[in-house]
Amino acid sequence: MPSSYATHAHKDFIGASREAVEDPHLQTALQRLTLRLAEGQQGAFGGLDREALRERGRAIKDEALAHLDRYLAELEASVVRVGGRVHWASDGAEAREIVLRIAREHGVRRVVKSKSMTTEEVHLNGALEAAGMEVTETDFGEFLLQLAGERPSHLVAPVLHKTRERIRALLVEKLNREIPDDPAAMAAAARAVLRDRFREADMGITGVNFAVAETGTVVLVSNEGNARLTTTTPRVHVALMGIEKVIPRFEDLGVFLKLLARSATGQKMSVYTSLITGPRRPGEADGPEAFHLVALDNGRSRILSGPFRESLYCIRCGACLNTCPVYRKVGGHAYGGVYAGPIGAVLTPLYDGLPDYHHLPHASSLCGACQQACPLRIDIPHMLVALRGRLAEEGEVSLAERLIYRAWRAGLRSPGLYRLGTWAARRLLRLMGREGWIAEMPGPAAGWTRVRDFPMPAERGFRERLGELGL
Repeated sequence: MPSSYATHAHKDFIGASREAVEDPHLQTALQRLTLRLAEGQQGAFGGLDREALRERGRAIKDEALAHLDRYLAELEASVVRVGGRVHWASDGAEAREIVLRIAREHGVRRVVKSKSMTTEEVHLNGALEAAGMEVTETDFGEFLLQLAGERPSHLVAPVLHKTRERIRALLVEKLNREIPDDPAAMAAAARAVLRDRFREADMGITGVNFAVAETGTVVLVSNEGNARLTTTTPRVHVALMGIEKVIPRFEDLGVFLKLLARSATGQKMSVYTSLITGPRRPGEADGPEAFHLVALDNGRSRILSGPFRESLYCIRCGACLNTCPVYRKVGGHAYGGVYAGPIGAVLTPLYDGLPDYHHLPHASSLCGACQQACPLRIDIPHMLVALRGRLAEEGEVSLAERLIYRAWRAGLRSPGLYRLGTWAARRLLRLMGREGWIAEMPGPAAGWTRVRDFPMPAERGFRERLGELGL
């Protein structure tokens, strides 16, 4: 059975992390895939000037965000010109209502969806099902999660938290048939179910990786053919995008396609890259009769004008998750919101409220691996520190923590206090240790030694050793 942390949004990062660390199946799954994805990224840019691509990508994003109103207006005009419609949603509730209205207008009863974190963000599936519609996730990972009643745990590998053995057991139980312990056989079992769902669907819903203002083209990047079927088989195609996904020109797309696949999975190019420009034209055999683009704000305009603007550069590749030592131990469900990992520790407090997710800015060692892996070099550590500062300003930091940092600040400002403090701490800690380690720290530090030992400090300090050398 999935844990409550896997099935529902929550605000208990500490409890969820503890449960995750103690789950041997989750630890096996995290070690298998995050390591493989991270290693794949390291060798993916051979023959390309990675830094030049990153700089160009940042410049394009900066331009798009600096003139976001103009490019969104251009995108709308381009979509309308090719026969589509554009809808504007200020928040998740409005986005859900728009999609429901479109579904009612077209008499929709059955919906198929390709993988989309934005639809997860606005909790779209529940709203459609509550309105009496049958909704089927068609990405293999998302299909498995729907069977299990769980949420995605990774931006590009939503079922990363499950081992192959658990996936097979889930399919056997839910599809009520025997399936060999073979990935191809498992995929074939799901395909047999999904093919009928595609044929019966009235509406296909997708996310948007990029939207080109110049042409009105919606770009979908995936490794499965389900996105193609979702956008061509049903009568209606609805694409839901965050407003930050717009890019100015068609020629800009090449930069992001080079960055996205390599950063996400280590591939030179994803298996499927679909460029959709409006509904089916007269004489065309495939494609929907109607195309609707829903542009979602949901706090993005507020972020755009503040110090966390750089978070809107994110192209949802998941590279920062694969390299983060915290994510690689606790997985995605521990973060509580839709977005996990280092970028989730920034986005979830910004979208859903910092007081409710006050633990997330601290869910980082600030090692900088996320920024190094990010294809657009987003300064995630700096933003996490800024969110910690905001927590302090808003009084979300405990009295004990404030006193500790005040004492630390005073010590760093006074050489005398610093020497006295380090001398006293060294003597006290050495009294508590045995054989070079301290098994149990006092007070707030007990959390550290609850699951690991703390190294005993040296008998003589650095300054004492320098003095002995006559320096």
